[in-house]
Amino acid sequence: MPSRLRGRVNGAIADFFANHPNLELGGTNGFTVERQQHMEIFALHKLPKSKINPIGDVEFTAIRGPHGTIPIRVLYPSSGEVKRVKGEAGALIYFHGGGYSVGTVDEFENGLRLVAEESSCQVYAVDYRLAPEFRYPIQLDEYCAVIDWLQSDGGRARGVHPDRVAGGGDSAGGNMTSAICLRRFDQGKKPLAGQLLLYPEARVPFDTTAAKENNSGYYLQCNGIFGFADHYLPRPDGPSPLDRYVSPGMQEAEQLVGQPPTSIFTNGFDPLRDVGIEYARKLELAGVPVRWKHYDDLTHGWLQMTAWSQAARNATREVGEEVKRLLYAKS
Repeated sequence: MPSRLRGRVNGAIADFFANHPNLELGGTNGFTVERQQHMEIFALHKLPKSKINPIGDVEFTAIRGPHGTIPIRVLYPSSGEVKRVKGEAGALIYFHGGGYSVGTVDEFENGLRLVAEESSCQVYAVDYRLAPEFRYPIQLDEYCAVIDWLQSDGGRARGVHPDRVAGGGDSAGGNMTSAICLRRFDQGKKPLAGQLLLYPEARVPFDTTAAKENNSGYYLQCNGIFGFADHYLPRPDGPSPLDRYVSPGMQEAEQLVGQPPTSIFTNGFDPLRDVGIEYARKLELAGVPVRWKHYDDLTHGWLQMTAWSQAARNATREVGEEVKRLLYAKS
């Protein structure tokens, strides 16, 4: 198992946090303050133009979902234009992280632009409804609606092949991606072509070495993860924390059979490190094709840090390579 004792946090990442000492996720100031802090630092319109990753085109659209309008930002890579014209484009639906309670597409667009251009796949970044104002299963319902739309008329109109639609997310977004894959399998719906999980919250990491090693000091506050779970789950009459669609990582390997090919990324300095590795292993035991990439010197949240760290840029490019492999390997 990777250990923080092996080395130190990447220098540029450490400098970033030193220059932004109030930035944290799951801290004592609460999610409303964290929403503002994240927007002030990570939003695309706050970045210097020289730090913004190029993209072929951006479309702002929306669909009518089961709980109201779902805003979607579509990133069209220049590198994927030929496949788009031919109706053979791959597409990644992306549900961002932030403990179900923090974050907007504005704060993730810069990294996702790099993913789109590197993969030659369109990225559909979803501004889903946040907890605690909106609770489970609203987010999963919205995820499912976007998948159905993109696998049919919505994708066809944008040159997307219906068999080349993958889902992805970081942290809580990774949790929801795994959950929706399980739910669609159970409901007999058309599966996603793959799932991309960046430092996923496969389950609450209360019993792991990573939770102890990285409890505090590396952006994501481990104890704050319990608060985010509290925001997400409804009561009374909500699902158990052990529920299949709440904690995919709590399931036995035999309960994960039939899931789509999966790429999982983990970090050494991350309280979610061990639950991501554990989930990769369980999927592998279930016969699911899995690729696992680990960055021993990175922390939670590097997808949003490409403007400050070359290591974050390199990792994000590798994410793009994995998306390309998931969606175009057989073409």
